[in-house]
Amino acid sequence: MAHFVSHGSLRLDAVVPPELNAVGIETLSQGVPDVPYGSTVPSAYPAGSFARRLLEIPEVAGALRSLVGPDPHVDHHAVHIREPREGQAQPLHGDAIIDVRTDAFDVQLMYYPQDVTLDMGGTLSVPGSHLRRTNESDTGRYQNLRGQSRLVCPAGTVVFLHHGLWHGGRRNDSDVVRYMFKIRFNPTVRQLGLWDMSDLDDPRVRAELSTSFPWYEQATGRLEVYNRVLLWRALTGDDSFDLDHWVSRVSNRPAGRAA
Repeated sequence: MAHFVSHGSLRLDAVVPPELNAVGIETLSQGVPDVPYGSTVPSAYPAGSFARRLLEIPEVAGALRSLVGPDPHVDHHAVHIREPREGQAQPLHGDAIIDVRTDAFDVQLMYYPQDVTLDMGGTLSVPGSHLRRTNESDTGRYQNLRGQSRLVCPAGTVVFLHHGLWHGGRRNDSDVVRYMFKIRFNPTVRQLGLWDMSDLDDPRVRAELSTSFPWYEQATGRLEVYNRVLLWRALTGDDSFDLDHWVSRVSNRPAGRAA
């Protein structure tokens, strides 16, 4: 969870079995009908359907439960298909970035049913960008940022993204059609203590939350750390947590009066 808060994503390599990946490619090639905004998972994806089977994989279900809690709503889903050698890429952007919540977030599941090689493009993302507020494709003029991640993964990989993470589909320079299935989930409960917090005091948690990225400038990078602390406080319920006193000094409001 600390990794998700610092990086804005969580990657599960090859958690979907080959037989379900085969069903996935067939299903995505035919398209997945839209569902109404705010649908429950059972109403959006009937038992036995490809999407429902995907969400019932233990690692996927566990990660989703830890990030947004039980019974999330389906905001929307989309099938992204990149044709071979189509010659264009998607601009770097954040999804629905008018959403400026600091104490809650939606999660976007991205599923890749086939091996994604470098020449197939994959999804480009910028680790640590999810708490930097921009508007939709304000970042679209940037082609590359230092420290960016270009997805190369085995078949059956699932990636969970914070709704604000900057990302974009790269162009497909291969001879193979590339598929990706995305579902955005809205939490229906407060995202407080939804995961096993028995190791909350492990020093590696603070180290993870202190992660810096090459695209940060020294001063503006502190803003990312500040926003991480706010999000971590909301997720854990610990309003005293801080890193290098960034939030403590700003929120200091003494109530006493001098004699």
